[in-house]
Amino acid sequence: MNTPFESLSHVNLGKSVYAMLREALAAGRFRPNDRLRIRELALQLGTSVTPVRDAMLQLVQEEALVLRSPRDFRVPVLSVARYLEIRALRVELEGLGAAEAAQRIDAATLADLERLLQANEDAIARHDLAAALQCNQAFHLGLAQAAGMPTLKRFVDHLWMQTAPLIAAGYAAFTPDMRVGHHREIISALRQRDSAAARRAIEQDILDGGAQMLAYVMRLERVHAGAVEQDMDEQDMDEQDKEQYEQSL
Repeated sequence: MNTPFESLSHVNLGKSVYAMLREALAAGRFRPNDRLRIRELALQLGTSVTPVRDAMLQLVQEEALVLRSPRDFRVPVLSVARYLEIRALRVELEGLGAAEAAQRIDAATLADLERLLQANEDAIARHDLAAALQCNQAFHLGLAQAAGMPTLKRFVDHLWMQTAPLIAAGYAAFTPDMRVGHHREIISALRQRDSAAARRAIEQDILDGGAQMLAYVMRLERVHAGAVEQDMDEQDMDEQDKEQYEQSL
């Protein structure tokens, strides 16, 4: 007989798988256009395919993955227009969040952000980019959380998940100052409760390195367009072979 404990166990397992996949995407373990295979991930995670499939479908709903076919889950390849749209939204939303956080932040939350900044600097110093990426994302989302605006936090989180693999792919090319320099300015502005300075610092943080990221997106878009064209050619060939086979019967 089924019990509530079995259902609860399944729910918790699903949440754990979702959290692990989400963290892997944010840490850059998957790159744009990488294919995620359900059975392979299930084996790696030591679970059945069902919670993995459910987690991946949830990530599709959040636009962190795209579903090209029932078995083909991919990390999105953002177009230039899509990247610029998301960047513009991040500038506005995270700028507003930083300005609000400067007025609302408490000592404990400020201390948490300071620890994240220090951890990020330490990770960069030891060339641990995976840890640095996690600290970077946690800092941005922690700042949005400090604004005390739950809807804004959800929007920022949603935008981050769409761009996390892209940021991870380009993060290695950023200079140390580009990675954390503006974070120091943000901390200083928060201490002084200077909303305008906090907004300027987070906006510049998002825009710095924009030329490098844009060049990377343009290159990805060209490569992806070629791959899609090749896939379509192969599909056309398959259809032609099928027609020839049917005609020979």
